[in-house]
Amino acid sequence: MAFGRLERTPGPQPMSDINVTPLVDVMLVLVVIFIITAPLLASTIRLDLPKIDAAKPADTPKFVTLVVDKTGQAFMNDQPLSLDQLAARLLETAGRSPETEVQLRADEGVPYGKVVQVMGVAQKAGLNRIGFVADSPSVPSAGR
Repeated sequence: MAFGRLERTPGPQPMSDINVTPLVDVMLVLVVIFIITAPLLASTIRLDLPKIDAAKPADTPKFVTLVVDKTGQAFMNDQPLSLDQLAARLLETAGRSPETEVQLRADEGVPYGKVVQVMGVAQKAGLNRIGFVADSPSVPSAGR
């Protein structure tokens, strides 16, 4: 008997391919979930409305934005104006469309009299639809 090297069979080689079967399984489950839940997301009432020629959809409501900052300066559509200029611009706007809405934004620090002045200018111009724009209250902080 010769004492030499014993021949060994090579062991299994490491697999270097990515196993995509779990990925495909997860994707198929997600597709099934989306297929089942998609009709539930659209919970609208299906209507077939009658079609007539007489009714025309109304134009989008027109509005101008009036802003009064802390110093009392009036702005119309982000352009600074004096009260006389503001009156002329509002009169011109009311002449084009008397149903134009005025969206009034005033700083908290502006005196009430200044806000009433701007409202009066708008009403004299013939724009009586005035809306006040305010921010929603934020969550109170612990420091206040």
